[in-house]
Amino acid sequence: MANLITTFRIIFSFAMLWPKVGSEGFIVLYLLAGLTDMADGPVARRTGTVSESGSRLDTAADICFFAAAAYKIFPVISIPWWLFAWIIIIALLKVAGIVYGMIQNGRLTPIHSKANKLTGLMMFVFPFTLTFIPEKYSVAVMCSLATFAAINELSKTRTKSREKQS
Repeated sequence: MANLITTFRIIFSFAMLWPKVGSEGFIVLYLLAGLTDMADGPVARRTGTVSESGSRLDTAADICFFAAAAYKIFPVISIPWWLFAWIIIIALLKVAGIVYGMIQNGRLTPIHSKANKLTGLMMFVFPFTLTFIPEKYSVAVMCSLATFAAINELSKTRTKSREKQS
């Protein structure tokens, strides 16, 4: 059941690519994708179906949701070039963590830390704050937390790899 919920996040994420940002269709799909992100973990834990493959599927769904939302939202907001550069650096840190984990462990090793979850929550509510918080401030706060989360994730991946080698 949890994997089905996660799969719907991927479907909703791709469906978000068609409606205009701010339209009812976009908002409904965005909310549904976000709600599935909040629901799949608790459903897996409650039903005793937590699995490594489910965790990997969740990570893939998170990437699809973030990519679709960024693709649609970035063109309609105005942020300074340095914030955009910071976002790229964070993405590179995340990719480095994924690649490092795959090289060291031979598989995807997602880390679902509290910092990652809080970053995800902030990114989820971001579009709803655009009417009352200037985007450069919201994005700067999200980037600060996302940088911490990415470095923390890379550190945990390295620690897991070292423990495995011992």
